[in-house]
Amino acid sequence: MSTTAPQESTRKPRKRLAREDRNRQLLDVAWQMTHDEGTEALSLGYLAERAGVTKPVVYDHFGSRSGLLIALYQDYDRRQTALMDATLEASNHTLQDKAWVIASSYVDCVLSQGREISGVIAALACSPELEQVKRDYHLLFIDKCRTILTPFSNTGPIPMPRLWGFLGAAEALSYAATTGEITAEQAKQELFETIIAMVSRDAQRTKD
Repeated sequence: MSTTAPQESTRKPRKRLAREDRNRQLLDVAWQMTHDEGTEALSLGYLAERAGVTKPVVYDHFGSRSGLLIALYQDYDRRQTALMDATLEASNHTLQDKAWVIASSYVDCVLSQGREISGVIAALACSPELEQVKRDYHLLFIDKCRTILTPFSNTGPIPMPRLWGFLGAAEALSYAATTGEITAEQAKQELFETIIAMVSRDAQRTKD
């Protein structure tokens, strides 16, 4: 019979987190995975391994890889909205101030997430379901900007084609800033001027 006393386990017991805290942890790990290895690495099994939890925990939070991608995009959108809302509330009620807030907060939020958000957005385009999610959030953002900027337009609500053009410019300029093709300040300034031109265009035509 062995007289050796059994060794105590050196493994630390897994900390039980509240559901909201666990969700935050999983999203943070998923963003880090995207940063390190790209969106191709985003599987629920691998996320469970990286986060140190069981697969059922991850499946309970996201359901599928599509659910995880949607959750990441929603997380990004919440932070973008919070940043913009806080800065708008502190800004003066002028077109120049509102346009600068929209331009700078959009670029800053994209840069804060680096290339990770570009990968998530690209992944969202891989299926009609995911593409619709992205489109729905785009519409919410466009409507928000329309509400903010319309009071400065002399001809009523800003037309939707123009707003979609502004959004395309915002995405392209922010992406160019993340890749180093242009600086963040150049991206913000160009987007600011795009917004000013978008709002003032009809007013200028009326004067002419």
